Amino acid sequence: MARKEFIRLMEENIVALDRMATGLQMDPDKVSNVPHQQLRVLVRLYGMPARLKDIARREHMSTPNLCAIFRKLERDGLVARTIDESDRRNTWYRCTPDGDKIAVAALNNFRSAIEKLFSGISPADEQKLTGALKALQEVLKDMEKNND
Repeated sequence: MARKEFIRLMEENIVALDRMATGLQMDPDKVSNVPHQQLRVLVRLYGMPARLKDIARREHMSTPNLCAIFRKLERDGLVARTIDESDRRNTWYRCTPDGDKIAVAALNNFRSAIEKLFSGISPADEQKLTGALKALQEVLKDMEKNND
């Protein structure tokens, strides 16, 4: 019975968070003139170089679409690529300093949206949510370690 309740609560929370997430979408107009998909890729790359296939999987994009995005970002000087010398089949992408600036602005915009969304909750509810999120984060980290 505990498993069924867990699944029901996860489903309800995912649906509720999804409804709230529309207010948290990154607004490219407030950050830069970079289109939304490109902005999401920059944020993904910020501080953590990645391979094309990894970003495609995380962003649920086809690799040809992502290649087109990377070409535009590279052309605009926001992303650089490096061929992996230990395995030349892999190419690593990273933000350039200009790409980092845009990613930071997008993240700050996102944080402001979260702040606004939760500004009306009581300190007691904020404390409850913080505790629950910390517990969730610990469990998810353990799950990641076990799935590696």
